[in-house]
Amino acid sequence: MGAHQTAIIVYAVLKDAIGHFARDDGFAMASHVALSVLLALFPLLIFIASLAAFFGYDGAAATATELLFDAWPERVAAPVAREIESVLTVRRSDLLTFGAIAALWFSSNGIEALRTALNRAYRQIDNRSFILLRIQSIFLVLLGAAILLAYTFLVVLAPLALTTLTHHVPKVESFLLSINVARYTLAGSLLIIGLFISHWLLPAGQRSFKDLWPGILATLVMWIVAGSVFGAYLASFANYVSTYGGLAGIMTAIIFLYICALVFILGGELNAAISRQRRYRDRQKQRAALPAPVPQS
Repeated sequence: MGAHQTAIIVYAVLKDAIGHFARDDGFAMASHVALSVLLALFPLLIFIASLAAFFGYDGAAATATELLFDAWPERVAAPVAREIESVLTVRRSDLLTFGAIAALWFSSNGIEALRTALNRAYRQIDNRSFILLRIQSIFLVLLGAAILLAYTFLVVLAPLALTTLTHHVPKVESFLLSINVARYTLAGSLLIIGLFISHWLLPAGQRSFKDLWPGILATLVMWIVAGSVFGAYLASFANYVSTYGGLAGIMTAIIFLYICALVFILGGELNAAISRQRRYRDRQKQRAALPAPVPQS
């Protein structure tokens, strides 16, 4: 395939993805996803605090909060993390009470918002049972809580264990660098795994790894670029205090989540556009392989 033909295909895919994004109310869906995710953050961390307290690990939720916001621009994360920290200072041991169950339910609303956005992006009509879908969302919240607790262990507690191990077994020190690399690689891969699970399980229909990885890769790249640009903009130009007053911190977080949601939905639209382009090219090849009609005398 020549460079010119490749450029034509890339242009067609991008035009298709952006066009469908606009027709699928992508901007409105990004608002829905951003607000739902923000509303789900507090219940999720409250549930993690309850889960951690149940297992006797009281500091996990606060540490998970720090890790969760570590990838956010500092001026976006600080106000939200501060509010969450004030909520988590209330000791919670109500894992099996209505409060924890309600937190789990409201956390699953964020998953449902992602599902709705991806169904639109992939042009799917979801006829699955509402009850089964909600059970799946709650299971994913539980899985996410467990992963965050594991993430906390890997990033925070593992160094303590390694230091103790080095003190008792000095020869293991030469292997610590490779252990740390593996630990941080695993922690960084959790985001990629989360994206694959979202695109694979949440929307209706069947998709293979080949159908998913282009949009997920594009999402990661666009997230990095968008986060860097938005962080630089906040540090140099933005003054939301003059516009939103005391709500500036939360409004900044909503705007940041809105940008992230736009990128997330565009990743789904890109995957859908690539699949449509692939099917179109397959039909063209099949037509070209058909024998030419015999002219009638």
